[in-house]
Amino acid sequence: MAMAAASSIISVSSASLLITTPQPKTQTILLKHTHEHHHVPTSSLTGTSTLASLKISSSPATTTSMRTATRRRLSCSASASPSTLPSALLFDCDGVLVDTEKDGHRISFNQTFQERELGVTWDVDLYGELLKIGGGKERMTAYFNKTGWPANAPSGEQERKEFVASLHKQKTELFMALIEKKLLPLRPGVAKLVDQALTQGVNVAVCSTSNENAVSAIVSFLLGPERAEKIQIFAGDVVHRKKPDPAIYILAANTLGVEPSRCVVVEDSAIGLAAAKAAGMKYIITKSGYTADEDFLNADAVFDFIGDPPEERFDLAFCGSLLEKQYVS
Repeated sequence: MAMAAASSIISVSSASLLITTPQPKTQTILLKHTHEHHHVPTSSLTGTSTLASLKISSSPATTTSMRTATRRRLSCSASASPSTLPSALLFDCDGVLVDTEKDGHRISFNQTFQERELGVTWDVDLYGELLKIGGGKERMTAYFNKTGWPANAPSGEQERKEFVASLHKQKTELFMALIEKKLLPLRPGVAKLVDQALTQGVNVAVCSTSNENAVSAIVSFLLGPERAEKIQIFAGDVVHRKKPDPAIYILAANTLGVEPSRCVVVEDSAIGLAAAKAAGMKYIITKSGYTADEDFLNADAVFDFIGDPPEERFDLAFCGSLLEKQYVS
């Protein structure tokens, strides 16, 4: 992906400042956070949009001094006028609002399988592979088609669809009980970013392949009813083609009455990134447990989480700055 001269990207992270291979007069700053790389528009860090990389001039003495100070804090923000704010901020749910998969959805699936005496258990690694399939019903269907259907499952195609739907309904009820008990907390910075958007009049929506009732429960119980009434939800079977198909994001933009190019999506997976990209939207990845090692090379920005001060990674103004990026083929 090549950047136009007016808006280059550098590799950046929010936790520390590290100096790469020493040079006698000029150093390229590489910002790293443990093992992660964050891709951030140069303009959000430098206040200008004409640099291909961030450089500093330094003497050998300065270089030595800088090597010893490798833990400087950095949060990615940018000043933005209303004209540069997104028209809509669209969140995925699982892994973005809440890290639900391993200790939420997976546990609920397994409890359902046990209660229905299916003789099926999804361990942590297997569930990570199944997450490459968008949608819980689709996930179960693909698994049963590959490994064999349970002995007590029907044989007809339509009856199997109804069987899977009943399993998913039961699983959703178990999952919602976890949410109602607030056993799974919001990820850092989610409430902050939602509040910034709502305060600035930016549309906020949640776009998820998960069951609509489960997504609504997460938004209502964890973000609270006051925020929930201002957030639109597009989830479950609201579209026939699920991520990585862009249908859900296109539906959200059309319903909200905004241009897809003015939307910023916060996702945590490669299939979510593909959906947002195909919809013509900007996209930020906040890695979650199951997606940390996925390929996010084409993301506009990649972070470990959104974050609250003093651990903030990015804010609404940074989201707006992504809209100014221009790509060339």
